[in-house]
Amino acid sequence: MSLEVKIPPMGESITSGILAKWHVKDGDTVKKDQPLFELETDKITSEGTAESAGRINLKVAAGTDVKIGQVVATIDESAAVAGGGDSGKPDSASPAKKSDGGGVPPPRDTDPKSQDPKPKTPVAAEAATSPAVRRLAAETGVDPTSVEGTGKDGRVTKGDMLAAAESKSSGGPSSREAAVAGVGDPGKPGSASPATTDQKSSGDRQTRTKMTKLRQTIAGRLVQAQHQAAMLTTFNEVDMSAVMELRKKYQDDFTKKHGVKLGFMSFFTKAVVHALKEVPAVNAFIDGDHIVANHYYDISMAVSTEKGLMVPVVRNCDTLDMAGIEKAIGEAAKKAREGRITLDDLSGGVFTITNGGIFGSMLSTPILNSPQSAILGLHAINERPVAVNGQVVIRPMMYLALSYDHRLVDGKEAVTFLVKVKQAIEDPARLLIGA
Repeated sequence: MSLEVKIPPMGESITSGILAKWHVKDGDTVKKDQPLFELETDKITSEGTAESAGRINLKVAAGTDVKIGQVVATIDESAAVAGGGDSGKPDSASPAKKSDGGGVPPPRDTDPKSQDPKPKTPVAAEAATSPAVRRLAAETGVDPTSVEGTGKDGRVTKGDMLAAAESKSSGGPSSREAAVAGVGDPGKPGSASPATTDQKSSGDRQTRTKMTKLRQTIAGRLVQAQHQAAMLTTFNEVDMSAVMELRKKYQDDFTKKHGVKLGFMSFFTKAVVHALKEVPAVNAFIDGDHIVANHYYDISMAVSTEKGLMVPVVRNCDTLDMAGIEKAIGEAAKKAREGRITLDDLSGGVFTITNGGIFGSMLSTPILNSPQSAILGLHAINERPVAVNGQVVIRPMMYLALSYDHRLVDGKEAVTFLVKVKQAIEDPARLLIGA
């Protein structure tokens, strides 16, 4: 029995995406719930998993634009029952054997004269090459199917790819223009256009790489935020001594009790919720000619991933304790970095916190996360001399930056909001008594 592997629904607003990567090769035996592929859309990156065990037959190459519901592979469930192959078909155990609808040619004969003159399809190239070869293909723009293989069964080796790349950079002959496997017309391995091909030029001085849909969307939203909002940033600095002392004093007990470390983000999240209640204008946004006021406290947390910046939302932060916030932030960050994030995880935030300090940033002007009206930027903690009660002392200081939409939030409200955050961090007892 053959089971179709389809692109799963991702939400009403998502109709297509890019099958960015296969985690399996054509002919592999897969297990139920095993990750099969990575799908990039304009909003999220997620993984598709196997609904059944069996031998997989890939129908779509990596890098191909796909639509929701499209069949990208089939799984021969009888292979799992028969222990890796159909007992009634002795040849079916060969991964490179062409199966129904697979479109994957058999391996090249070791005799060069008997090789099929037709080039492999991108799917076949993906299945027949090693990770090292595929990586060099992406880095150099050399198509493995255009390279004469010297490995076993005529396979292309890393050395073959390096030699081909050197020949290309020195102006040597090439059988056809290089294309990244899986890009362009799957039936025409050399048909990829420069706009869709990763390639190096000018003697390896530049590399041209097509933007992912997620990166394109991030870029578009950032420009949109700057064009639509009257964005302004106000700054302040905060003494982190009190929070650092609390963490040092209670960290061990907190970790033993809750199974998670007490971080700075839970303090800032609580401080932001406190400030939003004190300055409700910040907890609103403009919709056309209306002002929409939010009466809930779902805080967006910026998370850096390999695919780009994601902003998952921690729900009901006003009702969560410090441990609950730390656990929610940790789980959201983990899902984002593992590609398990969903549209629901990214929707509904009223305010964003971004922490550039983990990368060493001293000061920045964060860009609004539309349609929200404000975002708080945290920065690195550095010991600096400051004046306290007429004395110069060394304190761990952090710069805070609040970017806000000046169409809705006045300067007085923005400054008041940031001062409320500063006061709550420098004197955390305020969070307990609501002062």
